[in-house]
Formats: sequence, C-alpha cells, structure tokens
Amino acid sequence: MVDLKGQYASIKDQIQNSLDEIMETSAFINGPEVQKFQKELEEYLDVKHVIPCANGTDALQIAMMGLGLQPGDEVITADFTFAATVEVIAVLQLTPVLVDVYPNTFNINTDAIRNAITPKTKAIVPVHLFGQCANMEEILEIASEHNLYVIEDNAQAIGANYSFKNGSKKKAGTIGHVGATSFFPSKNLGAFGDGGAIFTNDDDLAHTLRGVVNHGMYERYYHDVVGVNSRLDSMQAAVLRAKLPNLNTYNKARQEAARKYNKVFQDCKHVEIPQVETNQSCNKDLGICSTCDCHVFHQYSLKITNGKRDALAKHLAELQIPHGIYYPIPLHNQKAYKDSRYNEADFPVTNELVKEVISLPMHTELTNDQIEFITTTVIDFLNN
Repeated sequence: MVDLKGQYASIKDQIQNSLDEIMETSAFINGPEVQKFQKELEEYLDVKHVIPCANGTDALQIAMMGLGLQPGDEVITADFTFAATVEVIAVLQLTPVLVDVYPNTFNINTDAIRNAITPKTKAIVPVHLFGQCANMEEILEIASEHNLYVIEDNAQAIGANYSFKNGSKKKAGTIGHVGATSFFPSKNLGAFGDGGAIFTNDDDLAHTLRGVVNHGMYERYYHDVVGVNSRLDSMQAAVLRAKLPNLNTYNKARQEAARKYNKVFQDCKHVEIPQVETNQSCNKDLGICSTCDCHVFHQYSLKITNGKRDALAKHLAELQIPHGIYYPIPLHNQKAYKDSRYNEADFPVTNELVKEVISLPMHTELTNDQIEFITTTVIDFLNN
C-alpha cells in the first residue's frame, strides 16, 4: 500500500546526517531536532502552537485531557473511522456518541451531529477521513450554537486545505479548538516509527498541553497537572524534518495518482470513485482539485456497488496486489464499543460502506505501469 523504501532513497543522505548528529550529541529526548521540527511545522501549518507527542492516539487523548473533559461528558464522533478516535474517549471515561457519515465523502454527517446533541455533549471530533476535511464550516457553527469544543482528528489529512465560503483557507487540523495528527510511517507525513502532534492557536490550552505530554511538568519534578509520558523522540523528528519540505510534493503525487485512477474508473460500471468536496473557485479535473490541496488522498477508496467487494479483495490478494478494507466493522458493532443506545437504523450509510469500500495502493512512488496493472485487474474482474 505504501513504498517507504522508495521515498527514503531521495532523502537518505539528509536523514543519515541528522541521525549521526543525534548519536554524537545523544540528545534523544526533546533535543534540538524536536524543537526545530516543532517550529517548522508551525510555520507550514500557519498555527501558533505545535506540541509533538509519541503517537496520534496520544495526541487525541492529550487534546481531550487539555480541554478538561470529565467522565460522563459526551463526545460526538463518526462511526466510520479507525477505533483510535473512540478508544481515547472510552479510556478517559467519557461517553462516545457515534453518528453516521455522508455516502460520498465518508466524513461525519452534520445533520446527525445536530440530532445527537444533548445537555451532556461537550465536544465534537470530526475525522478528516482518507485525506479530505469534514464540513468544518458547519461543524464550527454547530459548536458555537451549543458551546462545544471541536477536536479535529487529522491523522489522515495533514497538508490538506479547507476552503470556507468566503474564500479563505486553513490547513486541516488548525480549524477547531485543537487538532491531533499521527506520524505513523504510512501517513502522508510519516516517521520511521510512531509519532504524533497536537495543534492549537489557544495560548492557554497550548501551555496545558505541553505539561500534559511531559508527566504534567513545566519544571522538573514539579507536577502541576495530571499528565502522561508522550514525547516525540529526536530520531523521529529528524526523519520528519527531512520529509516536511517535501510534503506538498508528496501530496501532489498522490493527487496525480488519484487522477489517473479516476480517469480509468470514472465510467466503470459498479464502481464509484472518490468524491472531492470543493468550493466554486476550485479548478477540478476528473473530480480532483488541481489548484489546491482539498483532498490529499491518504487512501484512494472506491465503492464497489455490485456486491463483489469481498470477492475482488480475494482476487487482488491472489495476485499479490495490495489493498485495504477500511473499515470492515462499524465502531457501533465493535465488541468494545457496543451500546444499547445505538439503533441500526441510525447508521444506514456506515452499514453500507463497510460492505462496499476498498482502498487501492496510494503513495508517492506509484508508477504508470503499476496503476495500469491495478486498474486493469479490477475492471477485468468486475466485468466477468
């Protein structure tokens, strides 16, 4: 699904030099590489504060801790996403409230958010799934009406732009009260191990978060807030520093691969290509914005509408063509998160998507020959 070795080849010398320097200085935790990466990512995102941490799951948990959410508080999020989003809600003894998503973008349904709000609701966690922002403008309006926090799960959309109706743009993860991302190796900006970060423009919240990630300490051995041990190590920061200047190029390469996929699949029976939600000023080519980064295609996900998704997955596996089914079981049906509050009738889209969605290889090193082989294989199978 990804070609990390091929991506590494172009930045090998820079990474190796940085790692050698870290070994010489032995500044493995909170060293200069971490501090430099933090500043460079703040500049890239145009956000006041980046707080690096150990992984994307921690980033979400720490964001919720920093906001002071208390056991029993309700947090609304999407049913169709990776479990980490709801996992941290449960770990903190908050109450997860799962809602359905849109069938075209796979992102959280804003009408479902409105219907789920109760006096106990304290936060909304929109997930920018597969590389495209949720409807943040409406989510912010809802949050403002009900005095709710907005915590962006930006694990899959770093570098994506969100366009507001007035023409202004912001980077994914910097729009709500706080954003969280993952630097897992397969992400658009990936480390060579685990890593994550939290983003905010709120000075007071940033101060709290910096304490939480470091055992609640601002001064060694003085614990002012309840914290955790979640720090990005210097070696991962060095890798991320080498990749960050290339992130826009990486995302453009993903968009170009998606454009090539779309060109082949757009008229294919029983296949629905990804839909990109853009404003009227965007220049779209084959459904993909060619003038900005509205969708950065962490995954390229099709819907197979003739009931043959699982058979197609088996066929691809037999030919050793990588693929992914994200996600095969809705969160509301996962053993860990089942709850009598949930009604199957409230999740018609998610229950359909788990039967139809399949993701094809998507990364910066895809070649035309690879895309041709993959697309031909899929179409030939579906036509037989």
